[in-house]
Amino acid sequence: MMTVRRGAKAPARWRLFVCGLALLASGLAAASATGWMPHLPPLFSSALTPDPDAALPAPTRTSYREIGTTKMLGIGVPLRTKLTARIPAQLGDVLTFYRAEFGKLGWQEQRDGAVIASDHVRLAFVTPLGPAALALDRKDESTLVNLVQRNKEAATMAHVMPRPGRAALMFTNLGDKEAVLTLDHHTVTLPARAGKERPEAPLFNMPPGKYSYALKIAGGPDRDTTIEIAAGDAWEVTVGPEGDLWSPLQLY
Repeated sequence: MMTVRRGAKAPARWRLFVCGLALLASGLAAASATGWMPHLPPLFSSALTPDPDAALPAPTRTSYREIGTTKMLGIGVPLRTKLTARIPAQLGDVLTFYRAEFGKLGWQEQRDGAVIASDHVRLAFVTPLGPAALALDRKDESTLVNLVQRNKEAATMAHVMPRPGRAALMFTNLGDKEAVLTLDHHTVTLPARAGKERPEAPLFNMPPGKYSYALKIAGGPDRDTTIEIAAGDAWEVTVGPEGDLWSPLQLY
């Protein structure tokens, strides 16, 4: 280590090094004052890198990520795939990432119904498999992602594809007793184990809307609840093996 004593003359190389640091510091200060910065490599980049192993497009930089799929007996591929993620990045950067990745996959963004605001985004897409929807929401210092892609061919093979402008609603009874469902003032009787083996489950195509339904099983209490279905959706209402009414499951 070289030291410089007070009053002593520093070697020429040392003086050049100190002068260089002073010039760099003064240059950075001037750049900061004028709003110009030199082309130095950034310590952190806002660019998001795609994860090649993700089932749906997702960046490698996530604080939380989960994939959920809906499958049916005898169908080898999911009818519906959903990505839920929390990304520590600005909403604009996340939107830019997804638009770029969707473009690579041939997804077509739909203008009808599109919502793009500073704190939330709602977009629909047409994909080679079927319709998809992207929802982005800003929360704290992160962006929440909900991405759903549906497989039209798989839903058709599973006999749950809704008719145009309608929503499909399927009823399944896994119990050993007959179940009676009252839906929108109509009564549906489900024999024991109805729908346990596809495609025996009753399927109804209904106008989109909010419906109330009630379940009656001999020897058990009546249960009632509501379900809201949108055009193009397919849902399943299931009576469990013990006669319990399960929460509706979106199939497509």
